[in-house]
Amino acid sequence: MTTAGHNGCEARAGGGGGAGDHPLPDDAADPCLQHGPLLPAEALLDFIDRTFVTVAHSEICGLRQARGRILATDLLSCRAVPAFDNASVDGWAVAAAELAGSGCRLLPIGGRIAAGHPLESPVRPGHAYRIFTGAPVPAGLDTVVMQEDARRQGDEVTLPPTPRGANLRHAGEALAAGQRALAAGTRLRAPEIGLAASLGLTRIPVRRALRVAVFSTGDELRTPGVALAEGTIYDSNRFSVMALLDDLGCQVSDLGILADQPARLAAVLGDACGRHDLLISSGGVSVGEEDHVRRVIAALGKIHLWRLALKPGRPVALGDVGGTPILALPGNPVAAIVTFLLFARPLIARLSGAISLPPRRYPVIAGFALERQSGRREFARARLEETPSGPTAVLFPNDSSGVLASLTASEGLVDLPAGPLSIAKGASIDFLPFVGLMP
Repeated sequence: MTTAGHNGCEARAGGGGGAGDHPLPDDAADPCLQHGPLLPAEALLDFIDRTFVTVAHSEICGLRQARGRILATDLLSCRAVPAFDNASVDGWAVAAAELAGSGCRLLPIGGRIAAGHPLESPVRPGHAYRIFTGAPVPAGLDTVVMQEDARRQGDEVTLPPTPRGANLRHAGEALAAGQRALAAGTRLRAPEIGLAASLGLTRIPVRRALRVAVFSTGDELRTPGVALAEGTIYDSNRFSVMALLDDLGCQVSDLGILADQPARLAAVLGDACGRHDLLISSGGVSVGEEDHVRRVIAALGKIHLWRLALKPGRPVALGDVGGTPILALPGNPVAAIVTFLLFARPLIARLSGAISLPPRRYPVIAGFALERQSGRREFARARLEETPSGPTAVLFPNDSSGVLASLTASEGLVDLPAGPLSIAKGASIDFLPFVGLMP
C-alpha cells in the first residue's frame, strides 16, 4: 500500500530493511532530500491528516485508570440523567396552579422531602412540601419556590407567585436514555470520568497507550547528571519531548543519546521501529555533514516531507521505516518544542484515535511594531499584558531558537504569516496560548 508523497516521492506504509541493504543516499541521489522550495507548515499537517490512521487497539480500563486515555467508542447513556425530577434549590415544592394570580398564597405544609428520601405518601392537593436540593419532586408538584422567598408560619407557609417549573431539574434534561454522552476519540479528563461515573459505569473502553520511542543525536550531548567535558552540553530536548508525551498519555521509551554514527543510528532505528508506534528524534535533520538522521531514515525506509517554511523549525522531517512513522525534530530546544506542539500533537492524535482539533487562537493586540521580508511563517514567543485596550502581546526580546528560557518566560506563540509583513503597534494579531497546546 502506498500514498503519494511530496515531489512525486512514494510514501510507503510498509517495507524497509536493514542498514546494510540500503546505502546512505546523498542529496543528489534522492529527490526527496534535494534542497527544493521550503514547504508550508500546512503541507505537513495535511499529509498527517490524509495518511495516518488509528493504530492503538481498544481495551477496557477502570475509571481510576482512565485519566488521560482516549475513549475508544461512543459512550451512550444507559439511563436518563437526572433519573427523576428533582429540586435545584432548598425551598418548597408546590403545584404552580396553587400560586396562580397576583399576590402571595398561604398554603398548609404537607410534608418534608429530603435527598435520597422520596415522599412515601401521595401528594395532597393544595399543600406545599418542604424540599431540599437534589430531592425528588413527586408527581403532582411541578414548581419549587426558593426558601428565601417563602415565609413559614407554624404549619403553613406563605409563597409568592412563581413560574411553573421554576427551580426544577427535569428527568433526562442532561442526558436522555440512549443519548451519546461522550464521543469516541475524547481524551478523558476529570469531567468526562465524572460523567461516566454518573451513569453507573465502573469500566470503559479506551485506546491502548501509544508506544513512542524518543532519542536525541549529537556527539556534543550529555545526559544531565554527568560531568561536562569541554565542548559538550546537556541534552534538554529528550526530556522536554518525553514530558510532552507523558502529558498526552503515551507509553514512552527513552532510547537515550545516539552518537553521530550512521551505522549505529540505523541499527537502533531498525530495532525500535518494530516495537513502537512512533519514533521522535531531535537533531540531525539539517544539511550539515554530521546530520545523519534523515539520510538513515531514507536508507531504511522513506522520507515523506522535509524542510518547512517555518521559524523556528525549518529542518523538520517526517518519514517511516517498516511502516512505523518517524518524526525528526530540530536540535535547537525552542524549535524542538514548538514543532512538537504543531506537528507531533496532531500526529499522535491520529495514531491514538483521539479527536484532533487545530490549536485555538485568539485575537490580541500587538505590543510591538514589526516590518520584515520573510518567506517563512513564524511562531514568536510572547507574554500577555493587560492594557486598557485589552490583552497585549509582548515579544520575548531574544528570538534565538536556542534560548529555552524564552518559552518559560512566555505564555504562548504569536502566529506571524510568511511573506512581506507590516504590523503596527496596536494591530490585531493571532495568539496561541500554551494552555491549549500543553495540557
